[in-house]
Amino acid sequence: MAIIVGVRFKNAGKIYYFDPKDIVLEKGDHAVVETARGLECGEVVLPNREIDDAAAPKALKAVVRKATPEDVRRAEEQQAKKRQTLQTCQARIDAHKLEMKLVDVEFAFDNSKMLFYFTADGRIDFRELVKDLASLFHTRIELRQIGVRDEAKLLGGLGICGMPFCCNQFLPDFEPVSIKMAKEQGLSLNPTKISGACGRLMCCLKYEQEAYEHLLKITPKIGALVNTAEGHGVVKEVNLLTGQIKVLLDKSPDSPPVAFHRDDVKVIRDGRARPDKAGKPAPAESEDPDVGGTPDPDDA
Repeated sequence: MAIIVGVRFKNAGKIYYFDPKDIVLEKGDHAVVETARGLECGEVVLPNREIDDAAAPKALKAVVRKATPEDVRRAEEQQAKKRQTLQTCQARIDAHKLEMKLVDVEFAFDNSKMLFYFTADGRIDFRELVKDLASLFHTRIELRQIGVRDEAKLLGGLGICGMPFCCNQFLPDFEPVSIKMAKEQGLSLNPTKISGACGRLMCCLKYEQEAYEHLLKITPKIGALVNTAEGHGVVKEVNLLTGQIKVLLDKSPDSPPVAFHRDDVKVIRDGRARPDKAGKPAPAESEDPDVGGTPDPDDA
């Protein structure tokens, strides 16, 4: 068995695992750990726990010590000088006339390096800027270009729902989202209504997608021929969440569609049936009650 602890360095950031050695850490403690970038101070979010050796991450780096009051004070001082550092860097960017937007800065715990994050439309030649900043701050300087979603995660803000950005509050990673999800969830395809403040599709489209995919599989499609307690008919309207479908019955084609629950109908033929040469839908070959209303790939 291996013993690990989980440490997070940013709000809603990834959790990194370390070997605590003989140090006992509780959730909410701060710890100084060894990372690829040197020493870092982070918050313990997963206290000491045992896991199987096979499940343990490979080549775990060690916890150096439980953070002392001096360590915590140093980390707080670094956060306090962020604003002034960003203002100084922005002034140098303006002096070099670079088309880049400064987003954030991070400090190595031992002050051996500064890492500036920025966004830009294309590639930026910032070599002279790095030399300028290195002579100004007397430390190693690194600039890293990030995307608009990363910018939103770093800066935070309020979404169109009125709540703080998910990525800034609790999402450790960005999940892939697509316009297909909005279509399957019956949302407006107006970009202004399904895009976040970053200009990309909203991350929350992913949250209920699995449920919608399941509902699409068990719900007859519009145009499907179904058998109901009142006879055969064609599905004219579907509400995935409530399960209610409206069926235009063959026996009363001039009457309004009748509402049924999806569990109370049997699919005879799914939607999009190819018509025969006379222009009429092909006759059903089976009335197997297990036939489901699976979504047509063309609708994705």
